[in-house]
Amino acid sequence: MSGFTHLDDAGAARMVDVTGKDVTARTATATGRVDLSTACVALLRGEGVPKGDALAVARIAGIMGAKRTPDLVPLCHPIGLSGVTVDLAVDDGGVAVTAVAKTADRTGVEMEALTAVSVACLALVDMVKAVDPRAVITGIRVEEKTGGKTGSWRR
Repeated sequence: MSGFTHLDDAGAARMVDVTGKDVTARTATATGRVDLSTACVALLRGEGVPKGDALAVARIAGIMGAKRTPDLVPLCHPIGLSGVTVDLAVDDGGVAVTAVAKTADRTGVEMEALTAVSVACLALVDMVKAVDPRAVITGIRVEEKTGGKTGSWRR
C-alpha cells in the first residue's frame, strides 16, 4: 500500500504519526462558491435576505468549521490554528468564498481551509434557501499551501 500514508501495511486506515516532523509555519488557502439566482444576489447586495445577514453568518460558520475540522474529518490531526479568515465576495452569479488557515504545527492546514469554505457555503445556502432553493455549492478546492516538508504549492 505504499504511497498512501493513511493506510497501514494491512491496508487498514490509520492516523499518521507526525511526532518526528518539524514544527513549521504553515498556511492553506481554499476557495469555493455558491451559485445563486439574480434575485437572491440582488437581496444580498441590497436589503438582505429574510433570515438576516447571510454573509456574516456564513463567515462566522466558516471560521467555526475550521476549528472543528478534526471532529468532522476522521483521520485529521487536531492542530493549534493561529488564524482563519473567511472572505465572501458577491458577484453577479453568486458568492465566491475564500478561506485562509494558518498554524505553526507538525502538519498542514489544507483540511481546515477546505472545511471553512465548505461550512461557509453550507451556512450561506441555509440562509438563502427560502428565497433561492436552487442555490448550488461548487468548485471547492485548495488553491495554495505553504510550509512543511514539501514546501509551497500553488494551483
